[in-house]
Amino acid sequence: MDPQQTPRIDNYPSAPYQYFPATDLKQDLAAHSDEQLKLFLESWENLPVDAYMKDGADYRRRRYGSFHFSDGELVADPPGAFHQTEQINSLHGGIDRHFPPLTESTLEAGVLQSLIRFFMKRLPGEFDPTTSGVGVHQIRITATRDAKGLPAPEGVHEDGHHYVAQVLMRRTDVDGGESQLFDRDHQPLYRTTLLDEFEAVVIDDRRVFHGVSAIRPAAGVRQGVRDMLLIDYFPLQGRDAGA
Repeated sequence: MDPQQTPRIDNYPSAPYQYFPATDLKQDLAAHSDEQLKLFLESWENLPVDAYMKDGADYRRRRYGSFHFSDGELVADPPGAFHQTEQINSLHGGIDRHFPPLTESTLEAGVLQSLIRFFMKRLPGEFDPTTSGVGVHQIRITATRDAKGLPAPEGVHEDGHHYVAQVLMRRTDVDGGESQLFDRDHQPLYRTTLLDEFEAVVIDDRRVFHGVSAIRPAAGVRQGVRDMLLIDYFPLQGRDAGA
């Protein structure tokens, strides 16, 4: 079966995930100029290599930042450690990871705040901004003829948040990268391959496991990239974060 033919659910609150075509987000971002959107997408060109990859690979580049709400306003937190337990991530968990922070231009971009609020209004469950935080990951995965790229090197997993929005920013000269969702018994639930800028899936991380297949360069090219924006929504108390 072609992954794009997996039946999608209608968007309704009781479902453990929601799918959003690129047109939904682009319509919501219409207030931003083409130049603003272009600059936001280009910020993925300035991501440092993820220094915490245990296999020593350099195919993943990354920045991270977190936010909280104050009187309805989204406020950036100071840079700090990103931690997840080994129970959540057996591959990279159990240590504090200090990823390079989001750049000032990205933090100040109205595009990022618009995306955070777009999904906050459409999460597959309840969300209280007064007691919750938001994490933002900019991730680039590169695939070459010599080494495939692994968007999820830990395999099928959970992130330890309440909700996670997975938004495609760029996909150039690659095959693969199929997004896969499973129920809590690890039975297949949904799969799709995100192809268009701003196409997205948001999941209830407490009700599904997820994974992404490897990417490889398309025929006739030596290197391809897949850029993703991940937005985590989590309770501030008792946080057990992961990504």
